[in-house]
Amino acid sequence: MTDNIWKRDEIESPCVKICVVHPETRTCTGCWRTIDEISSWSRMTADARRAVMAALPARRAALAVRRGGRAARLAKGADS
Repeated sequence: MTDNIWKRDEIESPCVKICVVHPETRTCTGCWRTIDEISSWSRMTADARRAVMAALPARRAALAVRRGGRAARLAKGADS
């Protein structure tokens, strides 16, 4: 007998269990979904989930731009 209880025909969540929310965009830097998308994921239609999944690579590219980190902070302090 096969256990089909947990098998579903849904688009799986892109969650990678690294939940850090970008303060300005309110986007998780682990899965790149917005807070609203994360909270409504279980209620979304398959088409809505596909649309979110299609948008994630572009979000990652846009938000992955570093601001300079420690080197930028040190350089900024030297200019003061």
